[in-house]
Amino acid sequence: MLYIADTADVKELTELFYYFPLEGVTTNPTIMANAGKPLSELVPILKEIVGDKMLHVQMISNKADDMVREAKAYIKKFDLGDNFYAKIPVSVEGYRAMSMLKAEGIKVTATAIFTQQQALVAARAGADWVAPYVNRLDNISSHGIEVVGDIAKNFRDYGMSCRVLAASFKTVDQVHRVGMTGAHAATVSYEILERLRSHPMTDMSIEWFEKDGKHLYDVEF
Repeated sequence: MLYIADTADVKELTELFYYFPLEGVTTNPTIMANAGKPLSELVPILKEIVGDKMLHVQMISNKADDMVREAKAYIKKFDLGDNFYAKIPVSVEGYRAMSMLKAEGIKVTATAIFTQQQALVAARAGADWVAPYVNRLDNISSHGIEVVGDIAKNFRDYGMSCRVLAASFKTVDQVHRVGMTGAHAATVSYEILERLRSHPMTDMSIEWFEKDGKHLYDVEF
């Protein structure tokens, strides 16, 4: 499973990309609002941070034609390459925009997905990634992990190239379980990424190693 950072905070991303094997960054209007920078300032920074990794930028338009024009404008203005994905919500206009974008050779991430059928329709419309929201389903007594598993199974059964980018997490366990159900990637907040890569027993083991080996490693380097 691939890890993607679900944040546009420059400080957090700079720290994460220093050590974490991330495959990209996802953004949406809420994430951008939390970052406190307009798109014109933020995208060039994100582009520099991610390098050749994936950059998923959500469109703000609500009409298909406008979504396509918006995506093209970003590609031209910021000189975005093949690692750019236009994030499109699974609305009526969004589904139409997905096929239009694919016809233009622009990659698509379908977002705000809450059912297996929404994901399947998006995949048929040409989406490269579908992003089901795990924790938001759990919050309304649904089963986010099961939905992710159903989507992944559908794609396998039907031989579809579209991939599952699980989103909306509140716990490390949720990330673990979507990986076990077949999600291809998870887009995760800074806080959760920090939690999943660490363990107190690991820290303790490192302390023991340093203590025990302190006077034994006598080769200069």
